[in-house]
Amino acid sequence: MVKQSASINLLKTDRKETISQFVDWLSTIGRVLIIVVELIALSAFMYRFILDNQIREIRTKIKQEQAIITSQKRQEDTYRNLQDRLSVASEFSNKGLENIEIFKDVVGFAPNGMTFTNVTLFEDRVRIEANVSSVTALSVFINALKAYSQAESISIDKIENKTSSAVITVSVSLTVKQKGGANAADGNQ
Repeated sequence: MVKQSASINLLKTDRKETISQFVDWLSTIGRVLIIVVELIALSAFMYRFILDNQIREIRTKIKQEQAIITSQKRQEDTYRNLQDRLSVASEFSNKGLENIEIFKDVVGFAPNGMTFTNVTLFEDRVRIEANVSSVTALSVFINALKAYSQAESISIDKIENKTSSAVITVSVSLTVKQKGGANAADGNQ
């Protein structure tokens, strides 16, 4: 006869007990998972209320700022209109001062025996119509215009000798240098 050896088993091998422990473990982990998921959902819900409140406050602030801007729009329009008008007035004032200076210089070049019948200032030229008593006076005037620092070119448009009144009628065009010089104007084109 064969002798059976004795075995020692320290683990319980009860199948029912193992399944019971597994179910207890699953229910404990399940409860923890449910609580964690509920906490996450509750915190998301609360965060949504906080965000909604912030959005509502920002919208209210934007509406207040829009009301302030709308109330000041008319004043801003008035201010901008005034600034534009001041800019235009300043530009014309500066151009007027330049024209007055050119006019004074041209009239100052007139020798004795010369009378102006018409002096017209254009944007880039001056047209002079005058009566001169002698060719020498006319020559002095033309030479003075040639030496003028603001003169770019000079042309004598008309010379008429009126022997009946002993007067020479002359028409002269003076092209004025633009600010920045002719080269700056050519460079911009």
